[in-house]
Amino acid sequence: MISIGIIANPASGKDIRRLVSHATVIDNGEKTNIVERIILGAQALGVERIYMMADFHKMGDRVREKLKISGELKCEIVVLDMINFNSMKDTLKATELMENNNVGCIVTLGGDGTNRAVAKVLKRTPIITISTGTNNVYPVMLEGTIAGMAAAAVASKRYEESLYITRDKRIEIYRDNELVDIALVDAVISNDAFVGSKAIWDMESIEKIFVTRSHPASIGFSAVIGCMKTIVPEDDFGAYINVNTNGTFVMAPVAAGVLEQVAIDDPVILGIDEEFEYICKDNGTIALDGEREIEFNKDQRFVFKISRSGPNHVDVAKALETAQKNRFFLA
Repeated sequence: MISIGIIANPASGKDIRRLVSHATVIDNGEKTNIVERIILGAQALGVERIYMMADFHKMGDRVREKLKISGELKCEIVVLDMINFNSMKDTLKATELMENNNVGCIVTLGGDGTNRAVAKVLKRTPIITISTGTNNVYPVMLEGTIAGMAAAAVASKRYEESLYITRDKRIEIYRDNELVDIALVDAVISNDAFVGSKAIWDMESIEKIFVTRSHPASIGFSAVIGCMKTIVPEDDFGAYINVNTNGTFVMAPVAAGVLEQVAIDDPVILGIDEEFEYICKDNGTIALDGEREIEFNKDQRFVFKISRSGPNHVDVAKALETAQKNRFFLA
């Protein structure tokens, strides 16, 4: 049976950065509409079962009922039997259950933080990412119908995956030689002493930024490096910079509608599996993909490393091109 999973995060795009920038708001009603289109695109091309994360907005139940009433539902929709914590735990558990059910592809609706949560658990299943978060570098704006079509092609397992799947990089953070967390796009060392509301936006509090990718056409902390150097997902390296120094000033899009002048040193390249040791000068926090997650104390030792242990990320256009060349769309 061909199956896919859908993880639609009802909390994505609702953090405090909405109050300090001009980011687009994608509410849960629109996320539900996107999910409908994913399902319709996927079932039309052979997907027989779709697993959905249970959530407090009940998106899976709403979509199933609506498509049943309209007579459009042809596949089986399974809303996962799981306890809801209305937190990252839901995404972690849903990802684990979907992999245990051997889905052929997982489609995520969220921002960088949502996909980071998926990546913390995911071992092998390829993912398609749709942007519905605040600062989005990892996921992309994508029509749900197209995402469902691509998910069907990937889940069919008819084609050589190397044609359209890339094993992404991630930043690994170690404390006392133990892996404590990861980031997919950027890790930021800040002198903010507490996690608080998690989202980080004050550039004056930042000491260092580590990235797996950077580009001037992105938004957020990775764009600070991106205004100096482009690093693409296929590059076998990342970089870090020192921030608030006496170095070069760049004007960077640190949030939607917000460009700030930031003083930085030149980017330093970090190769795959190359380690950077950091000894904490004072108390502070480490933000991962835009959210403060790790608190630290003076004199603690951390190691930052970029590896190729991130998710198997689907290039949707290449997946559909591969399917087309192999006559996947012939009725």
